[in-house]
Amino acid sequence: MSRSTFIQDVIGLGPQWQARQGWFADHPAEQLRQQQSETANTAPAAFAASFAIESAPQEAVHHSELLSQPVDQGPVLAIGSPDKTEAQLPTSPSPIPVIGKMSWDELEQHVARCEQCQLCQTRSHTVFGRGNPQARWMLIGEAPGEQEDKQGLPFVGKAGQLLDNMLAAAGLDRDRDVYIANVLKCRPPGNRNPAPQEILACQDYLLQQIRHVQPTLILALGRFAVQTLLQTEQSIGKLRGQLHQYQGIPLIATYHPAYLLRNLPDKAKAWQDMVLAKRQFARLSQQDQARSESISTQK
Repeated sequence: MSRSTFIQDVIGLGPQWQARQGWFADHPAEQLRQQQSETANTAPAAFAASFAIESAPQEAVHHSELLSQPVDQGPVLAIGSPDKTEAQLPTSPSPIPVIGKMSWDELEQHVARCEQCQLCQTRSHTVFGRGNPQARWMLIGEAPGEQEDKQGLPFVGKAGQLLDNMLAAAGLDRDRDVYIANVLKCRPPGNRNPAPQEILACQDYLLQQIRHVQPTLILALGRFAVQTLLQTEQSIGKLRGQLHQYQGIPLIATYHPAYLLRNLPDKAKAWQDMVLAKRQFARLSQQDQARSESISTQK
């Protein structure tokens, strides 16, 4: 059996077809925009200005500089299109106290006690993350499912098994080489789509996880993770296959494993994304090594 055939057999690749159109239409940003259009004539102008999404792109910074930046109390992981200044966000919950000064363990404990949104009333466990907090790869999914809620770990159900197979086929160990987190730390009841207020409630937790890990590369899994991090409403079909940036960190968008279980032909596209991620990671690692050698030589 050839190496290519073996890898395809491991992750269960099937024949390709075109991605379905419109599958992202129920994203919270779209629902939010519809609600806003109904209340636009009565909403105070000051409220609208407070939560308007800026159209100017953020200045890119290298991931090694992130820890030195102050925590932004604004909606860093805001949902919406960056090129539509009329889009607005709901008010976020009260700021998480001194989260920027928390250690990794303190942050995890704070998440375990979180009552920032109504999901605290229905969860069994919060789901902080899993893997190596010092890994160079960071995988970010959407929200915990039923099994994740029961065990307090991300990606432990059937979708997690598929993700593990893909990581193994790519030569990555899930406990050593990657750190995995979700946009939401609590399961939405019935595995429904995350609400905008719930994403805002968790935004500081995810931001601080990223700042602690300082990954070389982020692999965003699923439309809510991709659209939240990139502040866009474009489909994954349009965003995949290219290198993006989140807070100066290279990011690659791909399908969520749960989606792949329902749409088997798109597994081939997800594997292409994984190959692209490995190639970009190798290039970035070489750049970091060359930069470190240059600094060492100067000293």
